[in-house]
Amino acid sequence: MPADLFTAFDAYERAILANDLDALDAAFAPGEGTIRADGAGLLVGHDAISAFRVTRGGVAPRTIERLEYRPLGPDIALLVAESRFHGGGRGIQTQVWQRIDGQWLITAAHVTPRTPAFDRSIWRSVGDPLWQGAWEGPLAGLTVAVKDLFALTGFRIGAGNPTYLREARAEKTTAPALADLIRAGASVRGLARTDEFAYSIAGDNAHYGTPPNAALPGALPGGSSSGAASAVALGQADVGLATDTAGSIRVPASYQGLWGLRTTHGLVPRQGVLPLAQSFDTVGWLTRDGATLQRVAEWCLSYDGSDSTESVYGESGDDLPWRFLVPDEVVDAADAATREVFDSLVARLAASDDPPRLGRIEIGDLDEYVAPFRTVQGAEAWRNNGEWLREHPGAVGPAVAERFRLAASVSPAAEADARGALAPLRESLHHLVRDAVLLLPTAPGPAPSRTADPGEIDATRLATLRMTTPAAVAGLPAISIPLLTVRSPLGAAPVGVCLVSRAGTDIALVRLARRLAALVSTDLSGRTP
Repeated sequence: MPADLFTAFDAYERAILANDLDALDAAFAPGEGTIRADGAGLLVGHDAISAFRVTRGGVAPRTIERLEYRPLGPDIALLVAESRFHGGGRGIQTQVWQRIDGQWLITAAHVTPRTPAFDRSIWRSVGDPLWQGAWEGPLAGLTVAVKDLFALTGFRIGAGNPTYLREARAEKTTAPALADLIRAGASVRGLARTDEFAYSIAGDNAHYGTPPNAALPGALPGGSSSGAASAVALGQADVGLATDTAGSIRVPASYQGLWGLRTTHGLVPRQGVLPLAQSFDTVGWLTRDGATLQRVAEWCLSYDGSDSTESVYGESGDDLPWRFLVPDEVVDAADAATREVFDSLVARLAASDDPPRLGRIEIGDLDEYVAPFRTVQGAEAWRNNGEWLREHPGAVGPAVAERFRLAASVSPAAEADARGALAPLRESLHHLVRDAVLLLPTAPGPAPSRTADPGEIDATRLATLRMTTPAAVAGLPAISIPLLTVRSPLGAAPVGVCLVSRAGTDIALVRLARRLAALVSTDLSGRTP
């Protein structure tokens, strides 16, 4: 091995152990051709690699026990190093080094880390399984990531906060929404992380870290059902049992290319679920495909399947109309790239061999939905959690603490006015979906980078709420389908398409979404894309 190559490798190793970001940036070749990969995905370009490194933190102490060198040509070489971690375990790093302008630089790298017990940013507790479901049943063989808001007998609810978890009591009864899944044969893989008290849609957590985005490495996963979404997207569970108040199922589904169903408000019981804002809280599910989501919905929302719902198939007995209404204000709220891809999808639908009836509508100023929604949400969130927060100053992260600070200031008069403002909006939306289904982008665009500053993340949150709040205000079922791919600074990224239908048609909505997805997947001309 050339002496100067070994010197460069040794300097890189010392930099990574010291988490010297400047030195690590300097070790990788500049430009868009440099690549780095690990089990979480592929990063392309020096800037993307640098941004990832900022969020990773340092590497655990280790010793290089073996280093293999293979020349690949003049001034280019392959290095494969085996590491022994001082805390146990081994890892492999494979690197292509190239001499550029007299300096050895990394142009490609792949890291195989030591095998972790489990990712603590995704899971609070995990097993194989953590809780065995019935050995037979319509959901037998499926595994569930349970958002850490649901009661499971013998376990505490943690709500994404370590102080709350320490003081919680073990639950004596399993939440009915979870019991339905277990009774049908699904097993609990584990209890998955949530944004603190479910009061966020970004997916970050000040105490446990940020779960990975399986579809877009380096991006936020979406929340507040962040752990459940990441577990499903990574293949560590088949179903995410989650909640959605203002988008906490739909947003992570959009960010990670999943199917996500927010059910009709009140259709799935919320007993045994830690509340955020009861006027809007719903239970729903995340899956990787529509078929699994339909299996779950048909069991949990049917009279025969569920011990916890009074619904039969009800409104879902018949198919929903093959008619979509596109709300202009919601589409206009998306970023330019997302609007372009969404409008192209609508045009392709209109030109397909099975064209739905399509129309454009106006639903009014989106801020008129968001402002009263946030007022009522804040009032209820403070009633649910204010006493605990007063007794535990400094126990929550800064972003969530600021939301609760604002929530504490909502007066009874302001709450009453906000409820009055929401009533006609709810009635108007119910009227629109009597004989049609709303069609819109789920989120303004792809997931933001994990390195985005707090101001940018908060701006994205507010923009997202403008798009997700109408369905929450009306208490309507909404499903996010992974149908769009949009260019982002981190690469090609998923963005969901959301369908919103009349109350109680949840199962029919899943069927309709699968019909739409099947049409899109054939490129609308019978050819597989």
